[in-house]
Amino acid sequence: MIQTIEWKALPRKKGTKSEVKQNRMKGLLPAEVYGKGHPNVSVYIKKKDLLTRPHGNFLINLVIEGDPEPKLCILKDIQYNYLGDEPIHVDLYEVTLGLELDIEVPIEFAGKPVGVEKGGIFEAHLHSIIVRTNPRNIPEKIVVDVSNLEIGQVLHVRDIIPPENVKIMTPGDEVLAVVSEPEVEEVGEESSEGASA
Repeated sequence: MIQTIEWKALPRKKGTKSEVKQNRMKGLLPAEVYGKGHPNVSVYIKKKDLLTRPHGNFLINLVIEGDPEPKLCILKDIQYNYLGDEPIHVDLYEVTLGLELDIEVPIEFAGKPVGVEKGGIFEAHLHSIIVRTNPRNIPEKIVVDVSNLEIGQVLHVRDIIPPENVKIMTPGDEVLAVVSEPEVEEVGEESSEGASA
């Protein structure tokens, strides 16, 4: 079952840029909460909570100060500064239990392909896929065993066996991974010219 963590949030009024900047300096990040059939809500979350989040997919019990009921959310998007090293805004998607949603799930490759042992090169083409499922059934990640992959063999999305109650939405003919032929070193033109001279 997918992991559920708790984040505390403060209500946020549409304030000035300087106000947002001051709150960022206090370790608070502006966030927008939205979802199908839910009103949009602006909040501040703790930057520390975002930076210490689990790997893979997880659900967030968002406890907003003053709200009687927590909101069940998924992390939808993180916006970073121009250097790409500091989060500046977060989008949270409020889910409804019992209502299916499409979500990106990370792929983890397990095992060492037989083809690599024979000199082949393993190439991962996809690192995540889109699945459709109920919020409680969202996989944290999907593990794909590649140990039987021979040189020249291709693994497609259709080869993945999804967890129960999870439907894969990424097209089945998309290439997931391949073990390619080892590169053969070619004799350069310069060396052949040098030999003839």
